[in-house]
Amino acid sequence: MLTLTLDTMRRMFGPRGTGRFAETRPAKRVPGADLIYRLKAWPELTEPGRTAEIYRMLSVMSSRPVNRQWILTRTRMDPRQLEELLRKWVSEGAIEVIDPARFAPSGL
Repeated sequence: MLTLTLDTMRRMFGPRGTGRFAETRPAKRVPGADLIYRLKAWPELTEPGRTAEIYRMLSVMSSRPVNRQWILTRTRMDPRQLEELLRKWVSEGAIEVIDPARFAPSGL
């Protein structure tokens, strides 16, 4: 029981060994890493997709937009698996993709 609690806390507060400003440091550039995902409608979930991890992710997405990095740090999902899932949900119209580069000030 205590191990489960500690594992949950580690997932919530990040991996060990990261500095105080670890999340503000630029990570290795990955195409599409800055995209933001907002839930528009609850997607149709298949049996393998009905996991606590997926429900938790969708629950947070129902109240606020999240980016790919947020999802990857809080789930045990493989980046390729996440990409496939996000593409499926976008094609179903369940999530909206927001590119923050559209809002960057011009001329800087």
